[in-house]
Amino acid sequence: MAQKAIFEGLVYSIDDKPVSIKYIGEEPCYVVDDNGFLRHIPCEQVDRQVLDVMKSKIENHEEVITEQTSKMLGQEDIFTRAIIQNQLENIDQQLEQLFKTGLPESGRTYLGMMGFKIVIDVHGNVIKVEQPGMAGTDDR
Repeated sequence: MAQKAIFEGLVYSIDDKPVSIKYIGEEPCYVVDDNGFLRHIPCEQVDRQVLDVMKSKIENHEEVITEQTSKMLGQEDIFTRAIIQNQLENIDQQLEQLFKTGLPESGRTYLGMMGFKIVIDVHGNVIKVEQPGMAGTDDR
């Protein structure tokens, strides 16, 4: 069970209203207003769908991502590239850690400023993941 909502503040309902977070016991839930009925959807259910979309964008592009990341860092040595490559190859472990720690608030704020947005329906199905600046990411 997730301990944190990974995308808190970045999730919206189909009618473009921000989705709030409430806890049922220790489980975080996204709360979607369904014509006055508040549906509590476990965050992990939504967050896994979004992470799967993001992971699919990474798969088979690890080499290019490694190269570009090392250039952005200004550290194009083989050790930096090896570390980045290793992190990408073990992406599942990194993603599981997010369910315990969540994204830092500064990271979520940055994503929001860049136009990152998740749209869900009243059942918690991800309808759209908007990732401006990424080719072909308008829809799932």
